[in-house]
Amino acid sequence: MKPRKMMLILLLTAGAYIALSSLYTVGEVEQVIITQFGKPVGEPVTTAGLKTKMPFIQDVNPIDKRVLEWDGSPSDMPTKDKLYISVDLYARWRITDPLQYFLRLRDERSAQSRLDDILGSETRNAVAKHELIEIIRTTKDRVPLRDALLTDAERELNMGALVPIQKGRALVEAEILEAAADKVLVFGIELLDIRFKRINYNESVRPKIYDRMISERRQIAERFLSEGNGEAARIRGNRVRDLNKIQSEAYRQVEEIRGLADAKATEVYSSAYNQSREAVEFYEFTRTMQSYKTIIAANTTLVLSTDSDLFSFLKGMNP
Repeated sequence: MKPRKMMLILLLTAGAYIALSSLYTVGEVEQVIITQFGKPVGEPVTTAGLKTKMPFIQDVNPIDKRVLEWDGSPSDMPTKDKLYISVDLYARWRITDPLQYFLRLRDERSAQSRLDDILGSETRNAVAKHELIEIIRTTKDRVPLRDALLTDAERELNMGALVPIQKGRALVEAEILEAAADKVLVFGIELLDIRFKRINYNESVRPKIYDRMISERRQIAERFLSEGNGEAARIRGNRVRDLNKIQSEAYRQVEEIRGLADAKATEVYSSAYNQSREAVEFYEFTRTMQSYKTIIAANTTLVLSTDSDLFSFLKGMNP
């Protein structure tokens, strides 16, 4: 009985192992290719659940059916206007034909490598066909902001204005997607979306771009400086004009006041010295004496007629 028992146990163990080897499960997020001696057999299994296969000679090859990510490395490439830029791209893809995918690529690493080649090549072709502004700007309908301090003349010269574009970045991305989708379709891959993650100037181009930006800002600064100098000159001119006007008006007022004062003094003198003949003679005498102080100095020589008014008081003096 012992040998029979042992044989039964061995048979049951072998049967269980064979049964387990013939069963496999398919998850919700995967699809399976069954291979026999390395070659696919039958149709791909795309529904989830418990499945059967031939034990030992058939293998299960799971393939992901979720949306997968491709993230390329930044690479330098020239634009149509001969500017080298560094482009960083990413994409989303999924496996729609698992049999073609398995026959041509086998695994996700090979798929990522092939996507690197195809997407990198199509991106380089698209960038080379468009100017930098077409890749930077989102759409051709977006109106850029302008410097509010620009004058009408500078706006007519399009200072600070962006170059008009025909497509924009969204359409450039659509071109890359359309061109690359046809090429990856033969691998059983559907390309869902492509986006520019980052676009930057190449290290060799960056100083030239910065110099151009500095030149534009300097041009605007020089315009502000010239406007400031002109305004300062106008203010100084107005100050000198107003100062001259104030001085002339003050001088006129001084002369008017002085004339009025002289007229008033003359009126006072006249009313004071015209009261009698003696007052008139006294006034003539005092005025003549004052004129002597003004006219006659230490070494002054006068030649006078004896009939002159200036000599009349000298002629009557006793030695």
